[in-house]
Parts: sequence; C-alpha cells; structure tokens
Amino acid sequence: MTVPDTQTSAAAAVDTGGRRRAPLSGPGDRPSTAQPKAAGWHPVEWACEFGGTAFQLFVGFGAVAAFESSHSPLRADLPAGVRLAVIGAIFGLLGAAVAVSPAGKRSGAHLNPAVTLAFALRGHTGWRDVAGFVAGQVCGALLAAAAFSAAWRSWASSVHTARTIPEAGLPGWGVVAVEAGLAAGLILTILTMLSSSTTARWTPLVVTGALAGLIWAGAPETGASMNPARTFGPDLVAGNFAFFWAYLAGPLTGATVAVVAFRLLGAVGALGRDWHTLTAKLFHDPDYPSIHATALPAQAATPSPGRPSG
Repeated sequence: MTVPDTQTSAAAAVDTGGRRRAPLSGPGDRPSTAQPKAAGWHPVEWACEFGGTAFQLFVGFGAVAAFESSHSPLRADLPAGVRLAVIGAIFGLLGAAVAVSPAGKRSGAHLNPAVTLAFALRGHTGWRDVAGFVAGQVCGALLAAAAFSAAWRSWASSVHTARTIPEAGLPGWGVVAVEAGLAAGLILTILTMLSSSTTARWTPLVVTGALAGLIWAGAPETGASMNPARTFGPDLVAGNFAFFWAYLAGPLTGATVAVVAFRLLGAVGALGRDWHTLTAKLFHDPDYPSIHATALPAQAATPSPGRPSG
C-alpha cells in the first residue's frame, strides 16, 4: 500500500505534539494540510541529509574507536556484548539527535539509502529526491570517514578506519543474508512506528533501541552496517571494496523485504490496526515543509528558484 489519498483520508483530527490539528479532509473542514510528493529540485533537503549523515557517522566512528580500538582501555574493561550494545545505542542516539534537529525535521533524517528506498517504494519519496538523498548520504559518509581517519589517526587505523568487515569465513552471500535481515528489522520498525500519529513521535527513541539490539546481534558476523553509505565511506578511504557489493545488496534487499512484509501485514489486518505509513520523516513536525507525501499536517514544499517543477 502507498500513502492514502488525502481526498479520502479519515476526517478525524490528527494529534501532533499535544496540539489538535484540523481534520485531513472532509466537507466543511478547513483545507487539508496533508501534502503530496513535491515536484522540482530540493537541494536544501539533500544538503540536510549530507550534514546529518556526516555528523552521525563521524561521531559514531569515534565511538567505534573509543570502545573497540586496541589503544582504548574500554576494550579490556567491558565485555564485547556490552561494547557493541553501547555502540549501537550511540549510533541510534546520534540519529535521533539529527531527527529532532531543524535539519532532520526538514529532510526526514533518513541518513541511509536503504531507508530512503523503503520510503520511495511506499510512495512517499519521489525518485529525483531518492537520487539527491542518496548522493547527500554517500558524500556525508565519505566526509565522515575521511575526517575520522585524519582526526583519530592510529586509533582509526586500529579499527580499520571503521570499515564493516565480515567474520572470517563468512561468504559474500552470507553477508547479504545477515545485512538483509538486520536492515529489514530496522526498516520494518520504522514503518510500523510511522503508521500511527500516536507512535510516530516516538520513532527516534524506538529506533535507538532497535539499533542497539541489531548491532549487538549482527556486529560479530558483519559489523551490522545496514547502510550502504556507512560502508562506502570507510571503504573508499581505505581503498578496499572487497565486500562492498554485499553491503550494498544486503540492506537494499532488506528494505524491499520490509516494505513487502509491511504490505502483507496490512493485507491480513494484523493486530487490527491500519498499516498505512503516514509520513517519511523520523520525527514529523507540522511546522516544517515536506517534500515527501504525508498524511500528517505539513507545510507545502516549493522547488528551488530557476529549477524545473516537473
């Protein structure tokens, strides 16, 4: 299923952040504030993805070095499982910080090509914006990896510049399978949280917990990337792409599986709830414009001056 047509959406008011908003549609109501996918070019949102991805990964790579480097006392003082869970929580908290920031409220804080693909398959994000988002995410990851390598020097080298490397003996197809499962779990969590106006506001917090658990579970096998951009940046800095194809195929496959699973849950009416995603933002604020199709109140997006609108 894709985003419900705003002309046939329920007339019930949407509660956002404790404020009662006007109904999405219906006779006698004031005009709907739901938005379709925006046409045109949106470099501001693309730049927000670039900056948000660079911030999350640079600080996150620092956490990897702080907990996993042979130079760090934390490596000897904490059990491996605890270190991995903490690293996962840090990546989640960093993503949450981006999501609730002005940049994240503007773009949606996808920070991951697999997440953007899932929202495109759900009908929220236009393919032109998919290309812009992915370009921003990849460039942000590259900047983060280069800055991490330069700032942490020997500490960065001791953790292979934060590359995601498979467990010894794990074949490429095994990496694809593990990464697909992890990404599917992450993205299905996101889609489920965003299918209700009540739970949508808690998405950053729940995703933080999900990342902690997924990285704890998957890092020993693959490094638990779940994000092609996150793998590409360190691989390019290190000049080693031996398994990049698997870290690309796995998360993108996982995103597709998550979307199909979400659609099936809706088809069977699982848990007696509505399985329509309402927004493509991990933290939806009605005071910000949305270039993504949204059934929640949002400001209208406008294309950049001088750019084609189609």
